[in-house]
Amino acid sequence: MIRRYSREAMRSIWTDENKFKIWLDIEILACEARKIPPEDLATIKNRAKFSVERINEIEKVTNHDVIAFLQCVAENVGPASRHIHEGLTSSDVGDTALAYQMMQAADILIADVKALRKVVARKAKKYKFTPCMGRTHGVHAEPTTFGLKMALMYDEFGRALARLERAREIIAVGKISGAVGTHAHLSPAVEAYVCRKLGLKPARISTQVLQRDRHAEYAAALALVACSIERWAQEFRHLQRTEVLEAEEFFAPGQKGSSAMPHKRNPITCERLCGLARVLRGNALAAMENVALWHERDISHSSVERVILPDSTTLLDYMLVKLTDIVDKLLVYPDRMRANIELSKGLTFSQAVLLALTKKGLTREQAYAIVQRNAMATWKTPGKTFKDFLLADAELTAKVPPAEIEKLFDISIHFREVNHTFKKVGIR
Repeated sequence: MIRRYSREAMRSIWTDENKFKIWLDIEILACEARKIPPEDLATIKNRAKFSVERINEIEKVTNHDVIAFLQCVAENVGPASRHIHEGLTSSDVGDTALAYQMMQAADILIADVKALRKVVARKAKKYKFTPCMGRTHGVHAEPTTFGLKMALMYDEFGRALARLERAREIIAVGKISGAVGTHAHLSPAVEAYVCRKLGLKPARISTQVLQRDRHAEYAAALALVACSIERWAQEFRHLQRTEVLEAEEFFAPGQKGSSAMPHKRNPITCERLCGLARVLRGNALAAMENVALWHERDISHSSVERVILPDSTTLLDYMLVKLTDIVDKLLVYPDRMRANIELSKGLTFSQAVLLALTKKGLTREQAYAIVQRNAMATWKTPGKTFKDFLLADAELTAKVPPAEIEKLFDISIHFREVNHTFKKVGIR
């Protein structure tokens, strides 16, 4: 069952409610780690809460989100709130929480890629030996199979999966080390405790913030996955062109392709994915520009991250689910694939003829010249195939008898290693 896209799971990660909840968890964990008086800890745990509306109201005065949050919590806790945020700085809370949110988002994206690969593998097995034309430079090259195309996609998204898993690991780091990262007012043991409870690693060293090369690597990983999505969306767009029409996006009953031309069936979702990939690449560049901060910290990165991290993770989630749906419902036309193979009148077997001549003792240059002159004549002559010209070439048939020439046009030679390739990429 393909997951229908819903923004709610990813969107909920980036809500103020979730952010402040993580902030509160961090503050309470820090109190636990510092071993404050048990009665005060119990009061904090029982009474600590917040209201997003109240925080926003306070922030209008303070112009500082963390102070507004702390004041809101303190209003509910009372005198025991003096222990909250002791020895911490704003970025201890904000950066650690942001890392946790990015880790949550990565978990959704990793699940998305796994779901996509299952659908791609199913398609690959279905069309494992379905012949189609391979193209280089957009021109007919040699036959392949549609299953191999899908196996290639499966393999590429295996690398996408590995990138997201690495991105999750690189960002799963917290810091509770104070104003410039020296632990001046807080033991490293507090940092270790809080991070362990959140499933994060404590930073080996930090300034007031976690270093932004981590966030840039995360954003770059997302952008690379988007590039792979674009690569395959573009492939499907090419295959849907009227002149090719070997596969196309599902076209639902009642769907319209054009306001002016009722016959149109356009690859609009694939086009949308190609466009959105540009947004993620742009966001990755912004993340890279966030790496250089003044001394131990400035705030130039913060405003950027409030936009690009929710946007990039939400967009990529959407793109992966949409691509999964496209592949699952993809309309595939094996008969058209066969017809397109025949368009080049057997020219796609030219390498087989070339190799047959070199095996008979000709130099590669001699063999190439013989095959190429017959190929060029085929292009120019309507109604005659490449094989017709080869069989009429006395120089060639003197080396390769007609019966052997016939065997060179057996398409099955291109599929001998398909099972081997599927095994290598892990599709069974």
